[in-house]
Amino acid sequence: MNRNRLAVFGAMLLAVLAGCTTVPEAIRGTADPAADPAQVRGTPEPYLGAPVRWGGVIAAVSNRAEESVVEVVSRPLGSSGRPQDTDQTAGRFLVRVAGFIDPAVYAVGREFTVVGTIEGTERRNIGDYPYTYPLVRATGHYLWPVREEAPRDPFYYPPFYRPYYDPWYPYGPYPY
Repeated sequence: MNRNRLAVFGAMLLAVLAGCTTVPEAIRGTADPAADPAQVRGTPEPYLGAPVRWGGVIAAVSNRAEESVVEVVSRPLGSSGRPQDTDQTAGRFLVRVAGFIDPAVYAVGREFTVVGTIEGTERRNIGDYPYTYPLVRATGHYLWPVREEAPRDPFYYPPFYRPYYDPWYPYGPYPY
């Protein structure tokens, strides 16, 4: 009897924990975790046609007649596929997406994750600096909602701070 309850509790706990890190449907899929934009930029030949899931922050969007190209500054992905809020990067990469992407919605600074295959590299300039971008053909992509900053309590005191440590709170120093 106890063993059955423990098994049911374990299954419920596993189901709850599995639901905490869900990956959006558009970016689910297998990807090579060893391939990052820096490696592909250096030697793209071994990675041609390899599936990847990369993400980061949008740097630019340009629309062409048949497709859109999104320039992304890479960031490491969390377990849900969302780019982490960090300055760590493996460089930039380009994403070719079929159809039109509105640059007002896919704005500079928004978090973006893509699933696709590596098509090679493309050479462009960042300012006057020539840069080689890994090129990904998107099979799925996801624009993450803007992160909301948690509101701060205006009456919050830091740990171990008590107002009665102040010698003038509220009327003067306490006698003890």
